[in-house]
Amino acid sequence: MPLATWIKAGTSATALVLAMAGTASAAPTTPTATATVTAQPGAQAAVVTLRYDDSRAAGWEAAIAAGVASWNASVTNVRLVEAAPGGAAEIVIVATSGWPQATLGPVRPGRQVRVELGSQAVNDGYNKTRIAAHELGHSLGLPDTKPGPCSQLMSGSSAGTACTSAVPNATERSRVQSYYANYANALAASVVTDGRTLVDAP
Repeated sequence: MPLATWIKAGTSATALVLAMAGTASAAPTTPTATATVTAQPGAQAAVVTLRYDDSRAAGWEAAIAAGVASWNASVTNVRLVEAAPGGAAEIVIVATSGWPQATLGPVRPGRQVRVELGSQAVNDGYNKTRIAAHELGHSLGLPDTKPGPCSQLMSGSSAGTACTSAVPNATERSRVQSYYANYANALAASVVTDGRTLVDAP
């Protein structure tokens, strides 16, 4: 083959390789792992399930059930469910003779916080359902907002013994929603359980 033909063929081959390389680099790549989970339009947000164990909270069962129902009706991306007998639980609830107290969350699945429902508050006239809902609020990451009005669940005892509201207000609901909104992606790693124990004495 004449030299000119070899050069022409080589030039054409080089051009073809370069063109294909350009096409390959321009094509989108599929990552092997992604840090963010994006919901499709109309898709329901992921719900984080947290189990609670109230097997050592005798006398508080009705108040706990009402407090759980209040939170489940107030937030959409985290749900509290009773743990199976003897099963693991993220929120361990016990009855005590002291003042109510709880570990400050937000607790994550597989981690654990403790809630103590103290009879001292009941003896002083505070509402049991409000106490239970308030302490669960700590487990979900909400600190106290004392002093505060009855409309703030996390105002706790500062709202007085006449206050029986066990419903979180809009700000409290929004904060809990935000704590659990990114659980399915890597940003959740930056939101950890606080770990402090908050005692709810007046």
